[in-house]
Amino acid sequence: MGGQIASEGALFLDMRSFDKILEFSKKKKFIRVQPGITWRKIQEFIDPYDLSVMIMQSYSNFTVGGSLSVNVHGRYVGLGPIILSVQSIKVVSADGSLVEASPYKNPQIFYGCIGGYGGLGVIVEATLALSENAKVKRQVTMVDVKNYPKWFDTNIKESLDAIFHNGDLYPPSYNKIRSVTWVKTDQPVTIKDRLVPLYKSYWLERLLIFMVSEIPLGKIIRSRIIDPILYAREKVVFRNYEASYDVKELEPYFREKSTYVLQEYFIPVRQFLDFALKLRSILRHHHVNVLNVSIRHALADTGSYLAWAPEEVFSFVLYYKQGVDNKEQKKVVQWTQELIEAAISVGGRYYLPYQIYATPTQFHRAYPRAKKLFALKRKLDPTKKFSNSLWDAYYSSKGITPHSKHPSRKKF
Repeated sequence: MGGQIASEGALFLDMRSFDKILEFSKKKKFIRVQPGITWRKIQEFIDPYDLSVMIMQSYSNFTVGGSLSVNVHGRYVGLGPIILSVQSIKVVSADGSLVEASPYKNPQIFYGCIGGYGGLGVIVEATLALSENAKVKRQVTMVDVKNYPKWFDTNIKESLDAIFHNGDLYPPSYNKIRSVTWVKTDQPVTIKDRLVPLYKSYWLERLLIFMVSEIPLGKIIRSRIIDPILYAREKVVFRNYEASYDVKELEPYFREKSTYVLQEYFIPVRQFLDFALKLRSILRHHHVNVLNVSIRHALADTGSYLAWAPEEVFSFVLYYKQGVDNKEQKKVVQWTQELIEAAISVGGRYYLPYQIYATPTQFHRAYPRAKKLFALKRKLDPTKKFSNSLWDAYYSSKGITPHSKHPSRKKF
């Protein structure tokens, strides 16, 4: 959302036609693919074998290469960043050589490329672990925000049946969380489709999002009326169905004056409530038009240079509406930097795929190992062949952080 796939005046590599399945084993539960393939295409291939992707986003439109480059995560219980499911990758480096990398072979390349935003080279292959495509049943519970960490630890974290989980922290009070968990079941499915059908219009979902963000008391209507209705009925689906959402359901009707945007903050589990209170204070003080805050959980990733979960964390996925003119964007810069500071103050981090508003000082405080990644880039890519707006904002081939008040860019 901040130009992490592009750099001004540069040549853009579109990998989407580089989308073949190269190797697959049902018995060993792995698949080797080219980076332009989407998760949806993988799902269509592996579903007849009753297999699922182990870790991916909630939406299946994204490509594998892009997902690896930002080290994505989803709602999977007992997992976390996608790097935990990657067996190996192949990368074309700046000098044109093809390098195979894994945690055991060329680990610097592996941990620098996954979550490295394309700075070291072009990922051209990935071998991914797969899981069983079980039937899952939805369970919904309301929890007070102050009780959520203990409730999660007791009811979700240790569950052998929980597959997906997230909690919706409701604005404007930010006091209640609707916990949504999908657990393994032998019950018959209530939706016969094994994957979400393609080419849906999503007119109702888009209309509801618009209403919640625009009409008076829209957020209260959502928490007290809309969501209770949506979650009232029993729902049993295949795991692949729940993992094959289309991001089109979030698409705004127009972007001339406003748009929907994401941010995300990763907070050590022991600091959950402290950050939740800081988040509420900042968002309410700045009257941010928040649609939802989704709470996720992730295990630690101690390997990748730009790891957003160096320890076990809860993530706060902030989904909000903002104006697109310069005045509105300046407001977003202010409260975003405040949220970043709040996350850093409790030992947390912010996610890098979104608008580039962190100061260079904030970036390096949140990601102290970035200097090691930058040193590796100077070794492997001394002419800065690979770049994008994120690298432009924080990297210097001379080892000195570029000076910037805040590297904001208009990218709508």
